[in-house]
Amino acid sequence: MKTPVKIIGINGSPKGEKSQTRRLVLAVLEGARAAGADVMFVDICALKIRYCTACATCYAKGECVHDDDMPALYEKLLDADGIVLGSPVYINSVTAQLKTMLDRMADSVHCLHFTGKYGCAVSTAGGAMADETADYMNSAMRMLGATTVGTVGVNFMGNPDLIVPAGKKAKDLGRKLAEAIRTEWKDPAQQAYYADRKARMKQLVLANKDVWTHEFDHWKAMGWI
Repeated sequence: MKTPVKIIGINGSPKGEKSQTRRLVLAVLEGARAAGADVMFVDICALKIRYCTACATCYAKGECVHDDDMPALYEKLLDADGIVLGSPVYINSVTAQLKTMLDRMADSVHCLHFTGKYGCAVSTAGGAMADETADYMNSAMRMLGATTVGTVGVNFMGNPDLIVPAGKKAKDLGRKLAEAIRTEWKDPAQQAYYADRKARMKQLVLANKDVWTHEFDHWKAMGWI
């Protein structure tokens, strides 16, 4: 029997159960579950995640100086096959809570820890920039090595009923995410991006191999250098 696809959804809204973004993340997970995936939902605003201080300890040792909820969340992300990121638009971008999580993953950017994983993103806005914010979240996942399969963004503009068609699109996106994982879908444009990014990360790690020892050891263990 094949191991079920594992998908984790991260909600970056601080509004709890009142969050429209939460509804979209859950809709993606519902669609993925209907396609046979095992799903997990995380409200990141309920976690304690401290700011990155750019100390570079993770580059050298593969661990962070902070004692908080990020390591446990990160293990869940690494265990997942697919990742759904969701955030409302706060001044043309993601919430501080979600951005803090992303900033704590600098080591993973260098190590491309999400290689082989898949992702998608959803965003809501009272006015504008929902699509752009969802695109930003997908770009962050591609920096980590993941292949992204799409977005759903909704700008309400005073019309809360728009969550209904957006929810349907989110469910479809969840099914698409699960299928992409199952079939190991490849996108030629993203594959070219990854090849270029991997080459640049390799040069960066090699240039700093004497101080970024953890990352250099990771690249050797992966057979990339």
